Amino acid sequence: MDNQKFQIALDNREIKPPSRNVAREKLRTIIVSGIFSIMLIICIVIFMPLTVLTWSGLFVYSSIVSLVIFLFILLIRYFAILFMAYFYTTRYTVLSKPGYYPFVSIIVPVYNEGKVLHSSIESLLDINYPNYEIIIVNDGSTDDTAEVGESLVGYHRGRTGLVKVSLINKPNGGKSKALNAGIQYSEAQFVLCMDGDSQLTPNTLRMAMRHFDDPTVGAVAGNVKVQNRKRVLTDLQALEYLEGLNLARSAQGFMQMVNIIPGPIGVFRKVTLRDAGFYSSDTFAEDADVTLKILAKGWKIVYEPNAIAYTEAPGTIYQLLKQRYRWTRGILQAIRKHKRYLYNPTVNFNNSFIMWSMFYEALIWPAMNIFVNLYFIIVALFYGIHITLFLWWVGIAVLDLMSAIYCIAAEKEEFRLVPYAIVYRLFFILLIDVTKAMATVEEFLGFRMTWGKLERTGMGRTASPKPVSGAAGVK
Repeated sequence: MDNQKFQIALDNREIKPPSRNVAREKLRTIIVSGIFSIMLIICIVIFMPLTVLTWSGLFVYSSIVSLVIFLFILLIRYFAILFMAYFYTTRYTVLSKPGYYPFVSIIVPVYNEGKVLHSSIESLLDINYPNYEIIIVNDGSTDDTAEVGESLVGYHRGRTGLVKVSLINKPNGGKSKALNAGIQYSEAQFVLCMDGDSQLTPNTLRMAMRHFDDPTVGAVAGNVKVQNRKRVLTDLQALEYLEGLNLARSAQGFMQMVNIIPGPIGVFRKVTLRDAGFYSSDTFAEDADVTLKILAKGWKIVYEPNAIAYTEAPGTIYQLLKQRYRWTRGILQAIRKHKRYLYNPTVNFNNSFIMWSMFYEALIWPAMNIFVNLYFIIVALFYGIHITLFLWWVGIAVLDLMSAIYCIAAEKEEFRLVPYAIVYRLFFILLIDVTKAMATVEEFLGFRMTWGKLERTGMGRTASPKPVSGAAGVK
């Protein structure tokens, strides 16, 4: 090859910036400011004599401005979530991922779940995945859970082959310790953690596991849906899961920073849980706590909308408020436990962003919603702006209807849930926010609380899975 020589000529001349006429710029600024000032003075001179200044008038005008500002904040929040969720859904539908089928252990912690354990295990045996086992962890139940679990031990016919079912009996220590027992007993590199009453759809594992072909993904958050519908309260919760929880997770999935891996369905690399120190028992929201620990270690958490778990929602107001009370206090405990990320975003920016969003949703937004509703009702009663307040509520209802239609269309859900959006925010969410506010006050005052237990009705399938032969062992 002939040697070729290249010569590069460097231009070291300094380029002078374009000249500015500073005096002309100042004169133009003075003229423009003067014109606006004159126009403002003219408006004041013309309209001031027509204005009657009273404290009540000022209060009404400030209330109308507050209505507009609050609605504007709501619009920004809604459309930010909607746009990110839409971008995630769009990318999700066009992006193809290869199948990934490593061995997985499904950990089923149970405490007094005798009514629903059969149906939960039956749904797990129907999973369309070639390589998994089921580990039941009985956390010191006082009902017939242990007997039901022992009857399930062995190899069972699954959709794709034989599935091993094991049982661990341990003293009562809480869900987090039960999950840790199952995780440490498992020899798989991936674990699916769920609730004892959850029922998974057949493609859950197949859809969730494909995300782990990316070695930076440490966990996959699934899609939780309400099973026991056809009642007003549970239908409202079904809409809440779609619009309030899954929509937010879709937006967080766009950033690969899901803030809470839901208890009914979460899939993990075992090394990720080991890095995070496994589940902890020092909060009432072990799922939020372990999520923040995983994010702090630099792992990505993605959302898989087709990894679906059906769960039984509270059927009475009392049970619902107890559940949300515990959720709120648990999230606040997790935030306080990881509060250094609130103060110093340089430690881990992703964690700081998630923490501030959780702080906003748990503390600021409920307080703002309660105050705004009370304030505007008082203003409407005493200062006669009923029409304005009505139009404001209509605007919020339309916003919720838009979100509900989008969520139901995106997830191919029941369209009959859409009309609930009219009363969803004005009554249901307001009730939840009042509960959150009370839980926040009691958490900061240090009131003692207990875990609580949702009474199950056993709505799922009741047919027993048929064992084949052999035993998987009881510990």
